[in-house]
Parts: sequence; structure tokens; C-alpha cells
Amino acid sequence: MSTALTFAAVLPALLVAHAVGDRWAQTEHQAVTKGCAGHAGRVACASHVLTYTAVTATVTAIVCVALSLPVSLTGFLAGQAVSALTHYWIDRRTTLAAFVARFAPWKRNYYANVPGGAEHLDQSAHMVWLLVAALLTAVI
Repeated sequence: MSTALTFAAVLPALLVAHAVGDRWAQTEHQAVTKGCAGHAGRVACASHVLTYTAVTATVTAIVCVALSLPVSLTGFLAGQAVSALTHYWIDRRTTLAAFVARFAPWKRNYYANVPGGAEHLDQSAHMVWLLVAALLTAVI
């Protein structure tokens, strides 16, 4: 039962941290540049993911300590690693666009042409991986 309770506490912590890290902690430069081709885009995305992960790690740690959750260091680090790596992959933009084209072609027009479509698919992809990160945090 403690694994289920840990998961139930860590997931909303990650979701709140995601909202803060992805919106408030991200600089305008990171937001505008992280999807660009080349070195500048990679650096902007990596710096965004670094600040984002600082937020998710801090919030998750505070929740785990405050609620005395039985989270191992390995589980904590695995959850944060999955969150960070997938966040980088999604936020490079061309990667998610290629994924949509290959595996969800019925969403290509939505992704490319509907106002906010790309961001909605971006955010829902982040949610999927935050679920995985919370599971890893709780079970490892």
C-alpha cells in the first residue's frame, strides 16, 4: 500500500512542478530558441531542462520529506532522469513533430495548423512521461 500512496503523492507533485518549471522557470530565450536547429537550440533546450529539473526535483523532494514517503535515492533519480530526458526530447520540437508524422498521422494537421495544437500535444506527451516518472519514483 505504501507504493500506491507514494505514487499518489508524487504524481501531483510532479504535475505542479511541471507547470511551474515549464512556464515560470523557463526564460523567454529558452522558450523561443529551444526548438531551433543547431547548437543554440540544443543549449537553450538543455538549460531549460536543467532549470525545469531543479524545480521538479525540489518539489518532489519536499513532498517526499514532508510526507515521510519511502522513496529510495535510486527511485528518485530514475524518476527525475526520465522526466528530464523526455522533456528535452519533446521540447526540441522536431522530435515530437516527427513522432506525430510517423505514429499519429491523423494529428499532423492539428499539430501543424491548429492554434495551440503543437503545444497541446507537447503538454500531453509530458504528462505521459510524468506518469512514468512518478511510477519509477514509487516502485524502485
